[in-house]
Amino acid sequence: MTVQAGEQLALVVDRSYGRLLALLAAPARDIAAAEDALADALERALQRWPLDGVPANPEAWVLTVARNRLRDMWKSPARRLTGPLADDHDAAAESTDPAEIPDRRLELMLVCAHPAIAADIRAPLMLQAVLGVDAAAIAAAFAVAPATMAQRLVRAKKRIRDTGIPFTLPERADLAPRLREVLEAVYGAYSIDWLSVPQGAPVDSLSSEALHLAMVLVELLPDEPEVLGLAALLCLCEARRPARLDAHGNFVALDDQDRARWDAELYARGERLLGRAHGLGRPGRFQYEAAIQSAHCAQEVDLPALRKLYRALTRVGPSLGAAVALAALDGEIDGADAGLRALDAIADRSVDVFQPAWVTRGHLLARSGRVDEAAVAYRRAMELTADSAVRTYLDGRLTALLSSGNTAPPPE
Repeated sequence: MTVQAGEQLALVVDRSYGRLLALLAAPARDIAAAEDALADALERALQRWPLDGVPANPEAWVLTVARNRLRDMWKSPARRLTGPLADDHDAAAESTDPAEIPDRRLELMLVCAHPAIAADIRAPLMLQAVLGVDAAAIAAAFAVAPATMAQRLVRAKKRIRDTGIPFTLPERADLAPRLREVLEAVYGAYSIDWLSVPQGAPVDSLSSEALHLAMVLVELLPDEPEVLGLAALLCLCEARRPARLDAHGNFVALDDQDRARWDAELYARGERLLGRAHGLGRPGRFQYEAAIQSAHCAQEVDLPALRKLYRALTRVGPSLGAAVALAALDGEIDGADAGLRALDAIADRSVDVFQPAWVTRGHLLARSGRVDEAAVAYRRAMELTADSAVRTYLDGRLTALLSSGNTAPPPE
C-alpha cells in the first residue's frame, strides 16, 4: 500500500469512523451489521486505493461501499427472516459530499447509553462504536477477560437491534436524562484507573479515549453546560497526568508536582471550557467537579471556597468521594477532630473499603497526634490500593510518621 493511500485511510478511520458507523447503523438499528459493512469497505479501500489512487472524497467512497454492502445483506433471504429491514430511504443520508454527511454520533451515543442497555457495558460500547476501539483493548482497560467483554458487546448490540432502540434525538425536555446517561458513561470510562492498563497495550490510556468522547460531545452540543463541564473536568485532570509520577515511577502528590510538567495547552483548554459552562448560568454536577479541579490547581488554594464547591457538589451529585473530600477539608479548616467527626458521620457503609477514606483518616489521626491509630489507617489504605506507586508513596508517609512520632504530610 502506498504511503499516501495508507495515510488517507488512517485519517478516515481516525476522523470519521463514528460518523460513518452511526449513519450506517441508524436505518436498521444494527450496529454489528454496520461494523461489518464498514470493515468490508475499509478492506476494499486497502485493496483498491493503491491501484486506483485515493478518491477525491475518501469518506464518501467508504460510505458508499459500506452502504452497498449493507443493502446486499438486507436483500438476502436470511436477513429478511432473521432481522429488521432498513427504514425508508433517507435522501439526506445519501449525500456523497463528506461535508454534507449527517453527523449522527450523538444519536449513536444516546443509543449506547439507553436505559435498556446494561450500565456496565454502556461505556465500552460507546468506545467501540464511536471511536472504533478494539474489543480486546477495551477488555484490558476494564480488567475484563477479552472473551467476556466480546460477549457483552455482542449481546448489547443484539439488544439494540432486537428491541428497535431508535437512532433519534429526543425533544429538548427529554434530552437531559438521556444525556446524563451518556455523560456518566464517559466519566465512568475516565474513572477507570489508567495505570491498570499494561504498558504497550492497544489503548495506552483509557482516560485519553474518554477525553476524546467528551470533546466529541462538545462538538455536537456546544451550548450544553454539563457537556462543557465534563470536558473541562477531564482536560484539567489529564493536564496533570504527566506530573503524577516522577522519573523513577514514584507517585507525586498534587502539592508536590512540578507544574512545568503539566500539559499547559490542555490545562488552558479546560479553563476555557469551564468558563464557557459558567457563562451559561446553569450549574450542575460536572461543572462543580471541574471547578473543584480548577481550585485545586491554583497556586494558592482557597480552602473555604473549595469547601463551598464540595458542599454544592454533594447537593447536586452526592458521592462517597465528595463526602470524604469534604471531611478532609473540615479537618484542614476546623481542625483534625472536626474532620474525623465528619468522616465518622458518613452513612455509606462502603466507606470501610474506600481507600481514600483511609488515607484521609490516617492524615487526620496523625494531625491529632494519634500516631498508632494513624499507622493502622495508612496500612489499611495500602492494602486497598492496587497501584504500586501509590502504595510506595503511602509507605513513605507511614515511615516518616513512625520515625517522627508526630504528623504526616497531607494526602493529595
